[in-house]
Amino acid sequence: MMHFQKESLSTVDLKDKVSLPISILKNDSQESPSRNNIEPSNLSTFQRILLTTNGTVTDILEYYASEQIRVVKLFEQLVSLAHDIPTMELKEGTEVLVRKILLQGKISRKNFLYGDSIIVPEKLDEKFRKALLETKMPIGKLWFELRVETFKEILDTSKELAENLAEYFHIQPHDNMLSRTYRVINNRKPIMMITEKFPENYYLESF
Repeated sequence: MMHFQKESLSTVDLKDKVSLPISILKNDSQESPSRNNIEPSNLSTFQRILLTTNGTVTDILEYYASEQIRVVKLFEQLVSLAHDIPTMELKEGTEVLVRKILLQGKISRKNFLYGDSIIVPEKLDEKFRKALLETKMPIGKLWFELRVETFKEILDTSKELAENLAEYFHIQPHDNMLSRTYRVINNRKPIMMITEKFPENYYLESF
């Protein structure tokens, strides 16, 4: 049985809880006017890596930052979907776990990346589900530690305004963030969908 602290089961439209593109959530062509396509030639090598990697982002960031990365949970709640999510093969009424997190340096306390996700608890292995809820270990490291075989399918990349995320990165609300959204497949079934974002002015130097 799953236990959640300071959380309640409710029916919500995920647009109010996570920043996944509307076109993914509702299977239509609507997009926020604050979102733009990314021109790959304008990206640094490391930015391209973060937006396209099929590996563990936490490990990549630890290599870049030369320090361990921890998860800071901003929000975590079990909710019932208010509508279908075709890309996740989920129907209205399905219970999902909604999370918002920061990947932060353990020593520097610098926030390197923001992530939000929807996770289908019933599709997760019991050990993985328990560790996800009770530890601050990044999801990518949990996959490795528990030997969970996964495949990432990138669904969307974009450039958008930082808005309310600006405070976490010491930038202005009108500054740009780069983002990608991908779904995670396990045993040929989508088990979670994750959006990761970082400021456009991060990771510009060569390495």
